[in-house]
Amino acid sequence: MDMTRIGVSRRKVIESGVCAVAGAAGLLVTASARAGTERSETNEEVVRKWYGALEQNDFGQFTALQAENFTFTSAAGDDHISASTFKTKCWDTQINFIERFDLERVIGSGNDVFVKYLCHTKNGKSFRNVEYFRLRDGKVEALECYFGGKSTFPSAVSNGT
Repeated sequence: MDMTRIGVSRRKVIESGVCAVAGAAGLLVTASARAGTERSETNEEVVRKWYGALEQNDFGQFTALQAENFTFTSAAGDDHISASTFKTKCWDTQINFIERFDLERVIGSGNDVFVKYLCHTKNGKSFRNVEYFRLRDGKVEALECYFGGKSTFPSAVSNGT
C-alpha cells in the first residue's frame, strides 16, 4: 500500500483556522440580525394572555402585561393615549360587552405581533378587528387597533349602532 504524505505548513494551518473562526463569526452576526425578524412565540403568548385577561375581565393581569410607557392608538381618534386614558375610555366602556375572542391569526416577528380576531359580545353578536402589538421585555408597549368603522367595537355592535 502506497501512502502519500501531504505536507502542510504551520502557516496554512493557522490561515485555515483564522478563516474558520471568521466564517463562524459571520454566521453568528447573520443569525443575530435575523433574530429580530424571526417568529417570536414568547411575544405571541403574551398577546394571547392579553386577550385572556380581557375575556376574564381581569384588569390586574391586563395591566401586568403593559409596559410603563404603554400607548393605544385606533381610528376612533385615539392617538397614542396613555394606559390610564385607555382604561377610562376603552376598558371601562367596553369590557362588560365582551364574551370571548376567537384569535384567528396570531403572527409574531421579533417584537411585533399582529392579531386578527373575531370578538363575540355577550348578546350573541360579533365583529372582526386586526391589532398590531409592539412588545419590549415581555410587555405590551404599544397597541394599534385597526377596524372598519364605528360599529366594530363591543358596545357599538351590542347596541346595533
